[in-house]
Amino acid sequence: MTLPNGLTVEAARAEAEHAYDLDRRHVFHSWSAQKQLRPMTITAAQGSYVWDGEGRRLLDFSSQMVNTNIGHQHPKVVAAVQEQAAKLCTIAPQHVNAARSEAARLIAERTPGELDRIFFTNGGADAVEHAVRMARLHTGRPKVLSRYRSYHGGTETAINLTGDPRRWPNDRGASGVVHFFGPFLYRSKFYSGNETEESERALAHLADVIAFEGPQTIAAIVLESVPGTAGIMVPPPGYLAGVRELCDRHGIVFIADEVMSGFGRTGKWFAIDHFDVAPDLLTFAKGVNSGYVPLGGVAIGPRIAETFDERAYPGGLTYSGHPLATAAAVATITAMAEEGIVDNAAEVGARVLGPSLRELAERHPSIGEVRGLGVFWALELVRDRATREPLAPYGGTSPAMAEVVAACRDAGLLVFVNFNRLHVVPPCTVTDSEAKEGLNILDEALAVADRYTV
Repeated sequence: MTLPNGLTVEAARAEAEHAYDLDRRHVFHSWSAQKQLRPMTITAAQGSYVWDGEGRRLLDFSSQMVNTNIGHQHPKVVAAVQEQAAKLCTIAPQHVNAARSEAARLIAERTPGELDRIFFTNGGADAVEHAVRMARLHTGRPKVLSRYRSYHGGTETAINLTGDPRRWPNDRGASGVVHFFGPFLYRSKFYSGNETEESERALAHLADVIAFEGPQTIAAIVLESVPGTAGIMVPPPGYLAGVRELCDRHGIVFIADEVMSGFGRTGKWFAIDHFDVAPDLLTFAKGVNSGYVPLGGVAIGPRIAETFDERAYPGGLTYSGHPLATAAAVATITAMAEEGIVDNAAEVGARVLGPSLRELAERHPSIGEVRGLGVFWALELVRDRATREPLAPYGGTSPAMAEVVAACRDAGLLVFVNFNRLHVVPPCTVTDSEAKEGLNILDEALAVADRYTV
């Protein structure tokens, strides 16, 4: 048997064993206690599948870090990187290069409103860092508001904006960040009975936070249009429009974090497009080129851009608009448009994933709620549907969740898990048959979770 990369299974196993040994000796992994790690080795990938160090094929329902929107090893993107490497591998960001110019044009064509200037970064976290810096310089104000149950990246400002437990060890309480509760009807902090109440009460809470913090001190509100690792809580109707109105009322910059939800993930180019709202700044990464080469950026509206017409912007990166990364972005966006990949994400979500996941919820008492759009879904796993007690504690895991993940992997499914949630986030290119294959495996694995329910 030969893997998609041309290696035989035997050769792949030997390579994987050597790579694993070197990894355990020399690689320091993120977000992990190093001695407890037993990482999976990946030797090959193609489309919606990856192959592990034993030569087993797994359906990738994680899209890795929810970034391989166009699938693994898309031939047009691979070819574009190869062609760009032969032509111009790297050049300093002060010089024009064709790949960066075309990538900026293609992104600006798809961003909402008038976000037609693009500042390129290496990834999502530094995109958020620069968006906040732009907002603070534009307004002359120090504070930034972000919601609990959010993730914005691992760098200093981004991790302090984050509203989940990854912030706690890094938070010194001096970053100028204030957190608030966003809408989440299933675990409402506002005692709401429906989406309308949740939206209204969450907006009233945010208005109070702004009033008590002092509107004149607040530079920006940063929101994931649809929160990703925090739980894929699709905002109720009217919420993002209400945030837009509050920002306009008080001269606050509205930053939409689309790092995970952008570039087709929700069935539209950007998740905020579902809500007919345009932010002042929009951060992106991940799906812009499916992570083939690291790339992120900030899409900038005219009011912010004009601030720096005659005033130098005090920030930059050596690899801003790197030719290999932006060539991959050009090929990715072009392929997504030509092949109808965004539409595919919307259709598979509406026709297969959404209905099937809701049907699973009817049969599995461990599923408390199903949430999502496009190929961006989460299952809230609980011990008790009546009390909504989660299957793992907030900020932690549990034997039950570990067993569910193991059951999926043993059956050939790679899943994305955070706390008590199992996220269903395959590539935007996933086919109906692949989606059904994964859902069948998930159906069997959820029987493990059901054993822990009351």
